[in-house]
Amino acid sequence: MNIETIQDTIVYKISRSNMEKLLLEIPQLETFFRKKMEGAFASFQKRILASLSQTAKERYLSFITTYPNIEQSVKNYHIASYLGITTESLSRIRKEITHSSVS
Repeated sequence: MNIETIQDTIVYKISRSNMEKLLLEIPQLETFFRKKMEGAFASFQKRILASLSQTAKERYLSFITTYPNIEQSVKNYHIASYLGITTESLSRIRKEITHSSVS
């Protein structure tokens, strides 16, 4: 498995057998990880549905509402990629939003 990060990150690794042993020893961890996975899956489904049913502008507005401070620390091409649009489209959307909020 390869993991690519866009910010400094600490990644922990545990073998499958050690994880299974840990989950048997601490049942609350199994509940914790199950809930985390359910949340991640629900977020993934929501993102897929949004990409199919929302315009690029709607996806961008939802993105900045969900992650209000991320634009200061993440490059535009990462945001565009996440939204499924080009960096040019992202710039156009931002310009349109800025222009409409000024008028």
